[in-house]
Amino acid sequence: MSVLLPHHDGSPLHVSHEAPRIGDVVTVRLRVPVGYGPLVAVCTRSTPDHEPEWTRATRLGVVGGWEWWEAPITVGNPRHGYRFALQHADGRLEWLNQSGIHHLETLDAEDFALVANAAPPAWLRAAVGYQVFPDRFARSAHADERPSPDWALPVCWSDPVDPVMPARATQFYGGDLDGIIEKLDHLSGLGVNLLYLTPIFPAASNHRYDASSFDRVDPLLGGDEAYIRLVEAAHARGIRVIGDLTSNHSGDRHEWFQAAYGHPGAPEAEFYYFTGADNVEYECWLGAKRLPKFDWSSEELRRRFITGEDSVVKKWLQPPFNADGWRVDVANMTGRLGAVDLNAEVRLMLRETMLALNPDAILLGESTNDATSDLQGDGWHGAMTYPAFTRPLWGWLSEPNGEPYLNAQGEEETDPWFFGIPIGGIPRYTARDFAAAVTRFTAGIPWRVRLGNMQSLDSHDTGRFATNAAPGAVPVAVGLSMTMPGVPMLFAGDEFGLVGIDGETSRTPIPWDQKSSPPVAERIALYRDLVALRRNHAVLGAGGMRWLHVDDSALLFVRESADESVLVLAARDGADAALPPGALPGVAAARPLFGDAVLDGAEDGSGHVSASGASFAAWSLPGVPLPGVRA
Repeated sequence: MSVLLPHHDGSPLHVSHEAPRIGDVVTVRLRVPVGYGPLVAVCTRSTPDHEPEWTRATRLGVVGGWEWWEAPITVGNPRHGYRFALQHADGRLEWLNQSGIHHLETLDAEDFALVANAAPPAWLRAAVGYQVFPDRFARSAHADERPSPDWALPVCWSDPVDPVMPARATQFYGGDLDGIIEKLDHLSGLGVNLLYLTPIFPAASNHRYDASSFDRVDPLLGGDEAYIRLVEAAHARGIRVIGDLTSNHSGDRHEWFQAAYGHPGAPEAEFYYFTGADNVEYECWLGAKRLPKFDWSSEELRRRFITGEDSVVKKWLQPPFNADGWRVDVANMTGRLGAVDLNAEVRLMLRETMLALNPDAILLGESTNDATSDLQGDGWHGAMTYPAFTRPLWGWLSEPNGEPYLNAQGEEETDPWFFGIPIGGIPRYTARDFAAAVTRFTAGIPWRVRLGNMQSLDSHDTGRFATNAAPGAVPVAVGLSMTMPGVPMLFAGDEFGLVGIDGETSRTPIPWDQKSSPPVAERIALYRDLVALRRNHAVLGAGGMRWLHVDDSALLFVRESADESVLVLAARDGADAALPPGALPGVAAARPLFGDAVLDGAEDGSGHVSASGASFAAWSLPGVPLPGVRA
């Protein structure tokens, strides 16, 4: 039997204003299950200017088996943390923060947080993203007219990916932007409404993260005109487009670096960390000499890259290009080197520049490990980050097959690839472990920023989840990506059932000729149905989240709003979960949305959920009733 606990999150059910200004008063609400106390008092504890401040909550009443309390908080800082203190009749004191309920005092870093900065664009909450690696997505007839570049190893679309250097970075399939335009109806058919392109600037690799210029689109992709055509065609279908920008480094062929290399007096010399008087030795990304690192103390670099009227950041967000935002590569390392840490300055500068230019543009940063310190609402709207969803999901829903593969150096590996961790392969987690990891890595992130984090099963930098997925686990994983807080992000080819052990072999050219084959058609239909689930129920984008039941095999949670709630089951090996009275007000009126699991709900808000084998299911319920509000 599941145990009901007091609950609060950053959703509109519990917070009156998601984007207050400093000095504004925000009302926060707490829900306590009837019978949990009795409670004699509830307070909030904030720390404006790092000094405790208390407000006493007022009891609103009881509805649907829950007792509601609310309290005012005056926002004192750009990130204003708060927690709840609950006093029981027997004198016990408990604390509620984003990591849960505690009888000991808790860390300020895990408090709920109000963010006094401009809110993310509203459209981000309704977004379902699709990531395209341009060289491998689709090739138009125009590509045949272009000669291969000097760095490339040309291959045919049907040739296998070579994971060993140098082919790893130089195999050239010739996908282009007009090829993407020709396949936009495929994206529309899936229901996605956000297209994320990895870099489109000229470079000396197939991945293009070693840009030789930020001022033009790679002619191999069709140049500037093809990009304009792509954005216009996507917008006509209701699909927004964001680019990929490397703020940590350029390529060594970049015009700025070429002007500075060996020329100590050049204006561009201050853009990089040259370590010798002759400007031929320099700092670079993880020892890769082809990727010289930017020195963000340079005011001229800041002007050319971000703040100037003709800056890189501004150019592509304005006519005639009109992109809808940026995903920033290696955002976690940007501006950081040894004792230097300019990261906050850079991300604030990016955000302020984009806000002034286009308040509807989004800014997402790559931060592949614990991103908490950088995700406090001052810069990034969200992040591509893996420990809060992707890695624990792999650990729970994978069944490694142990097949050998070659790494970048041509050495044979037998431990499955797992996000660059050199030992141990894919860990073996339970559903309980998955839920604990999600809580751990989101507890320090403000709710509204968490809603902007990319919810990916995989990406161009990882193996594909399906490679080692346990039997029946793909629908469970895709379903979770569509229903948990965050922005679902498909990596092109996942809907074709593609596999790949690591971040190179996952970059397989899309086999468009197989789209109608029964296995591929079935997988595409699965993605289409689950994207529709996300798109058709706004609560899955903006609603709150409450865990209901977690055991080793299965988990149940509910996404909630005043208008609708959606109950979600995810199980690897079946489910048998009983919910106590009051767990789900309105559950007796639940309507199945997806899956074959069985839900028996009663008028008192209790219920029972059962399923056999790997299962994903969802049900629609009435919205959450509030005291004093008519249904």
